[in-house]
Amino acid sequence: MSLLTFLPFVVLIGAMFLMTRSAKKKQQQAAEMRDSMQPGTGVRTIGGMYATVKELHDETVLLEVAPGIYAVYAKNAIGAVLSDEEYNHIVHGDDPEAAAADEELPAVPDDASSLTEADEPAGDAKIDLGKKPEAGKDAEADTAAEAAPEDAAPSKDGKANGEK
Repeated sequence: MSLLTFLPFVVLIGAMFLMTRSAKKKQQQAAEMRDSMQPGTGVRTIGGMYATVKELHDETVLLEVAPGIYAVYAKNAIGAVLSDEEYNHIVHGDDPEAAAADEELPAVPDDASSLTEADEPAGDAKIDLGKKPEAGKDAEADTAAEAAPEDAAPSKDGKANGEK
């Protein structure tokens, strides 16, 4: 048998070796991350819930998911151990960099009217876009009569076009 017949098998075995090696590295990193947990550390579970570690046991972790509400999770259910700054930013919305930047920026008004009033010339009158008051029911009947011609042919259902 020639070497070329064994080459696909060698490549396949090499690829399998590399894949299992990278998977083992990821498992080791995850185990090291879980071992770095301390009580008071913020974590994210694999389901996406953020919580604070209260107690550590051999295979489980007691998490405080809300003030006074505790849940027991398997250590394998911890997806990430977060730094204090990252946890406070995500859970409480604390952002020290944004707070410093907000102090430097001018205040922006809540409505756009204060931005446009200064640009309008004094002589221009504003256009009233509101509805005009109704003169009465007779005016409605007149407009309906103008909209529908008197010699309108009835449609298939026996009504003139526009009638309900």
